[in-house]
Amino acid sequence: MNKNPKFYKGRVCLNVLANSIENAVDCYKAADGHVVLGVLSKNYKTDEEAIEDMKKYQKAINNALSVGLGAGDPNQSNMVTRLSEVLQPQHVNQVFTGVGATRSVLKQDETVINGLVSPTGRVGYVNIATGPLSSKLEPVEVKIEDAIVLLKDMGGTSIKFFPMKGLSCIDEYKYIAEACAKNDFALEPTGGIDLNNFEEILKIAVEAGVKKIIPHIYSSIIDSQTGDTKPEDVEKIFEITKNILN
Repeated sequence: MNKNPKFYKGRVCLNVLANSIENAVDCYKAADGHVVLGVLSKNYKTDEEAIEDMKKYQKAINNALSVGLGAGDPNQSNMVTRLSEVLQPQHVNQVFTGVGATRSVLKQDETVINGLVSPTGRVGYVNIATGPLSSKLEPVEVKIEDAIVLLKDMGGTSIKFFPMKGLSCIDEYKYIAEACAKNDFALEPTGGIDLNNFEEILKIAVEAGVKKIIPHIYSSIIDSQTGDTKPEDVEKIFEITKNILN
């Protein structure tokens, strides 16, 4: 089972939510496989139920599964670790403090594990207090360069910058992109990304020299009636990606 996400031109892999196995397959095809499909642990009552269902996704989309928390919910951190151990997916979403535990149980370094950090309003600094206990305290603000080194120590692959709220913290994001490029670390911009701002957000990371980028495009491309991610919008985003990288 392939544990490496498929990056377009080795640089960009999309991350969108899957509402069903059929929806996952449609979105996978729309991006020609250059995507991981998010399935949220928060939507399941038990580990067993989640594992049974997520295995079906894995089979249908060549293991392009992204095990999600659910809106960055720190209370899902331990469940995500347990699921990841069994499933061995291509991508795992994790709070900052949960990265080490997840890498430890995976027992391999192919699966991408992001570490969630949040904006602080200060360029060059991020909040790493995103775990089950730490998120209840005052923010713990550290330099992004230090956050990257800490994540590397824990076996993390990428910075998940959330919630970006679109372009509202663009200066912070630009600095983070430059730091990821300089420190050979992947970047996952998340929150408020849509068809209108996607190009600018991706361009910033590409032009900064970030080697691997996994932009998360969620609610803005979900059909409000069905709950499905729209494959036609995934196709549009993939076209924008190709235009930027070609």
